[in-house]
Amino acid sequence: MAIFLRLLIVALMLGGIVLGAREWLRRHPEHDPRAPLTLSTPDGWMTARKVAALREDRDQCRAFLRRSGIEETALAPVGTGECRRDDRKVLRAPARFDVALSPRRAQATCAVDAGLARWLNNGVQPAAKALLGQAVVRIEQLGTYSCRRIGGGDEGNWSEHATGNAIDISAFVLADGTRISVLRDWGAAADEPDGKSLFLRTVRDRACAAFSTVLSPEYNAAHADHLHLDQARRGGSWTACR
Repeated sequence: MAIFLRLLIVALMLGGIVLGAREWLRRHPEHDPRAPLTLSTPDGWMTARKVAALREDRDQCRAFLRRSGIEETALAPVGTGECRRDDRKVLRAPARFDVALSPRRAQATCAVDAGLARWLNNGVQPAAKALLGQAVVRIEQLGTYSCRRIGGGDEGNWSEHATGNAIDISAFVLADGTRISVLRDWGAAADEPDGKSLFLRTVRDRACAAFSTVLSPEYNAAHADHLHLDQARRGGSWTACR
């Protein structure tokens, strides 16, 4: 009887721990591997893995866009070989946040659109309002698709642009018309009165939680005029941020 009572007590204690853990995860979905990723989910233990899953699994990516109120409609595949684009859609995330993309109707992968959604919601707009006192209303981009290798040569790895799995951001325009240019404003002193340089560095850093690769003017001269954001597939949730 004594052994039975001890076992019962242990079972009740373990049951209480399990129930407590489930309740804690319910209140902290950012740490729950079973909870779906949403726009409002803060960063947690499982966020990086969930974001990586959007790059690996197109169905999960489209489900994320649906939950976020972003059109998920895919376009027909085009191209051949290393430049075949079998995951292609019009980027709709900016419009979800009342941001115009210029040039408009850019096409990229589902994962790029999902990355833009997380970045705009958790990075760009909060940084703009906190540092500059107003929202971003337009983002200028240099392109998503280019059938080429990294660096534009005849050898080496293919660029993520070759499959439309990247986007280059050159400038941000605020509600009052102020334009923040990567080329012009990145090199300004970090404590300059208008805060443009600090804003650019902040959104670069926050893009690292939404994209697989983030390259800025600090990477090399080829990126002096833009932020390169891509969703390259890598093992685990490893990312490159420079």
